Amino acid sequence: MLFDTHAHYDDEAFDPDRREVLAGLPQKGVGLVVDPGCTLTSSEKAVALAAEFPHVYAAVGLHPENCHDFQPEQIERLRQLAQREKVVAIGEVGLAEELKLPVIFHDREAHGDSLAIVREFPAVRGVFHCFSGSVEMAEELLKLGWMLSFNGAITFKNARKAPEVIAAVPLERMMVETDAPYLTPVPFRGKRNDSGYVHLVAEKIAQLKGLPAEQVERQTWENGVRFFGIPQE
Repeated sequence: MLFDTHAHYDDEAFDPDRREVLAGLPQKGVGLVVDPGCTLTSSEKAVALAAEFPHVYAAVGLHPENCHDFQPEQIERLRQLAQREKVVAIGEVGLAEELKLPVIFHDREAHGDSLAIVREFPAVRGVFHCFSGSVEMAEELLKLGWMLSFNGAITFKNARKAPEVIAAVPLERMMVETDAPYLTPVPFRGKRNDSGYVHLVAEKIAQLKGLPAEQVERQTWENGVRFFGIPQE
C-alpha cells in the first residue's frame, strides 16, 4: 500500500466527487492520506474529512499565500484544531514546537530563507514537502533531522535537480505525495491529480535510485507512518 502524505481533498476541485474519490482510494492501493489545510476554513474541512474516512488524516495551518486577512486570534483557532483527533501535523513552526507536532514546510523559490527558519527552530522536526532544492540543501536538512517529500513534479521533463537529489537522499528519509489536485505526474499531466497517481511518484524514485518499486512503496509507507505517528494495528 502507498501513503500519499500531502493531498488537498478539501480543495474545490474535488467538490463534484470528493467522497467517491476518497472512498475508492484503498482499492487503488492507497492506504493512507494526509490532507493539509491552507486556511482556517480548509483546515476545518480537512479535520472533518479525517473524522469521516478511516484512512484520512489531517494537518492544519495557514499558507503564506492565504495570509492577506490574517488576524492574531486565528492562531488560537489553529491551536485548537491542531489538538483534534487525527490531526498529525501543522503548518506553523512556532505552534509545531509548542504542541510537539511535526511541521509541513513549503519552500518555493525561498531556499535561503527557509533554511534560516529551520536553523532557528532546532527542536522542530518536519518535512519539506514538494522539495525543489539542491543536493547541498537536501544534505543540510538531513543533518538537521528533516524529511523530504517528492511529488509528480519529479516526473516532468524540466525536473533538472530531482534526479541528483533523489540519488543522494537515503530512501529512509523520503516520503511520497501528490499535492492533489495539483502537479499531476506524467503521463497524466494536465488532468486533475488525486492519490491514485501517487504510485507514479514512487515508481520514478525507484527508477532514479535503481530499486524495485515495491521497496520504495514499503519504505515510504513506513517513513510516513513513523513521521506522522499514525498507529498501526
